[in-house]
Amino acid sequence: MKILLAIDGSAYTKKMVAYLVTHADMFSAANTYTLFHAQPQLPGRARAAVGASVVKQYQSEEAEKVLGPVSKFLVRHGLDPKSEWHVGHAADEIARAAQRGDYDLVIMGSHGHTALANLVMGSVATKVLASCDVPVLLVR
Repeated sequence: MKILLAIDGSAYTKKMVAYLVTHADMFSAANTYTLFHAQPQLPGRARAAVGASVVKQYQSEEAEKVLGPVSKFLVRHGLDPKSEWHVGHAADEIARAAQRGDYDLVIMGSHGHTALANLVMGSVATKVLASCDVPVLLVR
């Protein structure tokens, strides 16, 4: 099974990753895993002021802050994930990545960094469920 793990570094990401490694009967090393992180676009004026190379370096460093620890955790538990990140609205980027990569399943936390905005289910999770043709497993 080809699985996309949508992560943002929030507490729900940690819960999702813990769920994954504690359910080895469903999620084994025989599956392929890709960690996916979406970053918001910086405002146009900020991008113009600092330049494209500075923005790209900043985005790469920020992505590594989220992807690196999760990747190391999964490797310690016998999984060898690939990593990918894109710039844009998280829900749109997750749905596009899932469809473009021909994934069998998307796993993500039910909330992200904006959990207080939507108490029942996060706005990114809601939009991914509405726009993604790939099955989505939300971990709460």
